[in-house]
Formats: sequence, structure tokens, C-alpha cells
Amino acid sequence: MTKVRRLREPVTNLPTAAELENKTKSGWRLVAVEWERTLDDSEQQHVTPLEVPFGLRVAKDGSRLEEDPTEIEVLVLAMELAVREYPFGKIAEELNGRGYRRRDGSEWTEISVFNLLPRLIEVGPEMFSTDVWAARRKYLSRLYSAM
Repeated sequence: MTKVRRLREPVTNLPTAAELENKTKSGWRLVAVEWERTLDDSEQQHVTPLEVPFGLRVAKDGSRLEEDPTEIEVLVLAMELAVREYPFGKIAEELNGRGYRRRDGSEWTEISVFNLLPRLIEVGPEMFSTDVWAARRKYLSRLYSAM
């Protein structure tokens, strides 16, 4: 799997054409531009906080996100069951049966598992390259070859 490195550089001025050209020559490509501005009082009322993606949590120092081990377990199990073609309702039953709960403490439902799909798609490539998934893949291969 091809690894990609992203670099975020805070700026105070627009980069010059020469700076952009130097980055491009050294193998970087521009993939996004992020803009920010200070909101006036009337706008600040309408801002909703960003939700931390499932599987991550704010680190104790508050400066970064880190993996949440329990939520990672949920993602791995949900991915395994999806690969095994379990319907969403059965995935929810399995998660609940193993004692996993949603962030708000409620049980998993067919809809909440469905709503987890975008996150599974997002973390899937990284998840598939882990040692944990390699062991599960061997198990799934044996399971399907026995069928």
C-alpha cells in the first residue's frame, strides 16, 4: 500500500510562486487550501463544535487526537462483521452482546451501525494494514475456505 505524508504549514502571508514551485519540485503536491477568519458576535452563535471522529479522542494535554482503544475495537469488530456480510441489525446485536455502547451510552442499533459506515470507509485502508487485521484475515480465510 502506498503511504502518503501530509504536511500542514501555518502561514502568515500567501506563498510566492517560487515557494510553490520549490515544493512541487521536491515531490509535494497541493491538495487543499484552508481559510480562517475571526467571527463577529452574531456569527459566533451559529457555530457548532466539530465532533471528534469515532475511534479517536482528545488527548489529555488537549493538543491532539489519539486513538480510543475501545472505539477502535468497535471499528475492527464492525469491519470484520461487515466483511462477513452480517446485516446491520446483526452487527448491532453483536456489539451490544459484547458490552460495547455508543458514546452517549445507548445501545447500538441498525441505524447507528449504518451511520458508522463512513468512518469505516475512512479508516479501512489504515485498519487493513495492521497486525490485528492480518490475524483476523487469516481467521476469515479459514472460515470461508471451510464453507
